[in-house]
Amino acid sequence: MSEEKEYLKIGQAAELLELEPYVLRFWESEFPQLRPMRTPKGQRLYTSEHIQLLARIKKLLYQDKLTIEGAKMRLEEEARMAGILANIRDELQQIKDILKS
Repeated sequence: MSEEKEYLKIGQAAELLELEPYVLRFWESEFPQLRPMRTPKGQRLYTSEHIQLLARIKKLLYQDKLTIEGAKMRLEEEARMAGILANIRDELQQIKDILKS
């Protein structure tokens, strides 16, 4: 069973986020985490994960009033913390498995 993923073109994504397409293109050049897929013709295709990241970037810049550099640092820190939490979760699962046996 294949899972269909929905993709949005840049205009659709920009409209959803209430931004201009040029803003998304600029952010793509500034945030290495943001790499949408491309069609053979070069059109950007954004997944729901991309949309969530774009919404997070928008919040950091427009609501939290961070600079681009500040937003990059915050996203990197969040990713680092998510990795640490994933490691802790894995270790706890291993301990749980050991205790079960």
